[in-house]
Amino acid sequence: MKLLKPLFIVLVVLGAAITTALVFGWQPEPFEKGTASAAQLQPGPLEVRSYDVVFEDTSRATAANGEYAETASRVLDSTVWHPATGNTGPYPLLVYSHGFSSSREGGNYLARHMASLGYVVVAMDFPLTNMNTPGGPNVRDVVNQPGDVRFVIDQLLALSATPGEAVEGLVDASRIGVFGLSLGGMTTELVSFHPDMRDPRIGAALSIAGPTFMMAPAFFAHVPDLPFLMLAGDIDALVPYRANAAPIPGKMPGAELVTVAGASHTGFAGPAAMLRWMHNPDALGCYLVTRRIGDAMATPWYDLFGSEALGIDASADSELCTVDPLPPAMNVLRQHMISQVVVSAFFQREFSQRPDERQAAAKYLRDQSARELPEVDYRVSRR
Repeated sequence: MKLLKPLFIVLVVLGAAITTALVFGWQPEPFEKGTASAAQLQPGPLEVRSYDVVFEDTSRATAANGEYAETASRVLDSTVWHPATGNTGPYPLLVYSHGFSSSREGGNYLARHMASLGYVVVAMDFPLTNMNTPGGPNVRDVVNQPGDVRFVIDQLLALSATPGEAVEGLVDASRIGVFGLSLGGMTTELVSFHPDMRDPRIGAALSIAGPTFMMAPAFFAHVPDLPFLMLAGDIDALVPYRANAAPIPGKMPGAELVTVAGASHTGFAGPAAMLRWMHNPDALGCYLVTRRIGDAMATPWYDLFGSEALGIDASADSELCTVDPLPPAMNVLRQHMISQVVVSAFFQREFSQRPDERQAAAKYLRDQSARELPEVDYRVSRR
C-alpha cells in the first residue's frame, strides 16, 4: 500500500501535465496587433448565456435504423446561445448544423462568438446522423435535416414570442441565417436552395466544407440572390476541395469562396482543438467516418435529393478520403481563429443594423482578410 500511494500521485501529476500540454500547448500564431483581423477576432460586448432544450417534431417520423424501429417523431436535443440582455435586441437568428457522426458541440466556439456579437444561435443533434445515433449514424438521413432546421426556426420564433422564456423578445424574424460543417454544410445548402426543402425565411447561408459535388449550377439557380459563402480548406480529405469548394464561384453568380491553405476538414470542428498535435487531423476524421458510414457510399443515392432537372447529378462520386498520403495541416487553433473572423464578417455584413459595421465587414471579407492572413484566399463570382 505504501508503494501504491506515490505511484498514484505520479500518475495524477503526469495526467495533469499531459492535459495541460494538450489544452495550452502549441498555441497558434496570433493575428498581428492593430489589424482588422485582430479586431474582427475579438469577442463582442455582450455577455453570453446558453441552455439546453429538447424540441420534438411530432409531424414527422424518424426512420428505422438497423435494429432500431421507426419512431413516431423527430427528437432534436438542442443548445441555444443568446445575449444575456435584450436591451439591444431583437437579434438575428443563426442555425448551426453539425457534420456526420458529430454533434451540436462541434460549432460551440462559433456559436459563442456570434452570440457575444448580438445573435441568437441554436444547434441541434440530428436524430440519425449524430455520433450517438442508436444503430449508428446514417448519412442518407441528411435529406430529412432541412425539415429539422425549418422546425427549429419555428420553435425559436415561438419561444421568442412566449412570455417568460429565456429568449423572449430576442429573435428578429426578418434576419435568419444558417451555417453548418460538412454534412451540416450540405444541410445548409439544401435548406437554402433546394426548391422543395428550402426555407424562404433564410436571408444568408454559409457552408463550411459542405459537399456540393452533386449540385450543378441549376441547383443554386432556384434562389439566385441569396448571399452564399463557402469556407473550405485546400487539403480537405473528407470533402475534397477540388470537387466541392473550388467550383462554387462558377456555380452561382455572387457566390463567395474563402479558401484556407493548409486547413483540414476535421480542423473546422471545435473538439479538433485537441488534435492540433497531429500531422493532419483528417487521419482520424477519415478513420472514424469511413468506419461509421458503412456501405452507405457503395451505391449512388443522391437521387434522394431530386432529379437532374433540379440540378442534381445523382451519378457523382464523393471521392471520400481518397487522398494518400495526407499533407501536413495547419494548427487547428489558427484554423478556428480564421473561421471565426470569416463567419462573423459574413453575417455582420448581411445582418448588422449599423451601416458602418456592414461596410467594415464587407471590406474585411473582400480586401483585408486575404491581405492580412497569408493562409486566406477570397474569391467572388460576378452577378
